[in-house]
Amino acid sequence: MKSVVTFLARCLGVLCAANASHALGAEWSYDASIYLFATDTDQTITNSAGTIEGTLSFSDALDNLDFAFMGGFGARNGRWSFISDYQYYDLSFSDATPGPAFSDLNTDLEMRILNGYLAYRVHENKRVQVDIASGFRWFSIDTTMALIPDGPSKLVDDDWFDPLIGIRARFPVSDQLSGTGSFDYGGFRSGSETWQALFTVDYALNDGWLLRGGYRYISIDHDAQNADLELSQSGLVLGVTFRF
Repeated sequence: MKSVVTFLARCLGVLCAANASHALGAEWSYDASIYLFATDTDQTITNSAGTIEGTLSFSDALDNLDFAFMGGFGARNGRWSFISDYQYYDLSFSDATPGPAFSDLNTDLEMRILNGYLAYRVHENKRVQVDIASGFRWFSIDTTMALIPDGPSKLVDDDWFDPLIGIRARFPVSDQLSGTGSFDYGGFRSGSETWQALFTVDYALNDGWLLRGGYRYISIDHDAQNADLELSQSGLVLGVTFRF
């Protein structure tokens, strides 16, 4: 955690030094979003017992979903902005097992992802607006599998922070229509690497409401406390944003 704070402080210092004469003189504006990430999840877990690979499609996840929430919040003042995004999943599902020794394989998966960025607009004209950002990704996963009747076996139970750097570009097409693309990369240490790409088409219904649709991909590779985890999520994103 100390390394994350140090990294963010250095990035913020560079941004401030590059624009020390610019003060936050404009009024603050805010936006809040809720969205659906129709994701397919691929994961590989390697521990002392071996390697387990699995793919969970969006349709299967929806059938076995206990609870989920996906939302974001942003604030802007002049060239500066703060962006956050949070995902939570709680899934429980069962699979049949080959052979007569076990009746079922029960799996519980609880996962949280929190992204936070401090961004600065480095370029703006009628065709494109470009922000650079530094931030973090907090990831928490708790995976338990149980062979019935043996009982539960904990595969992964860990949480950690990864520092990030990123870039975001917005391409206005008209007063109502625009496109947005963003990319971030982080980890910067042995045993932890993460990156994410997001592309959306944005349509403004009015000054307050905005509809978004696009595609998102996130990759996480981390040496957890009791296992090595490789996880990726990809799929369509549909959401609505309220600006105030």
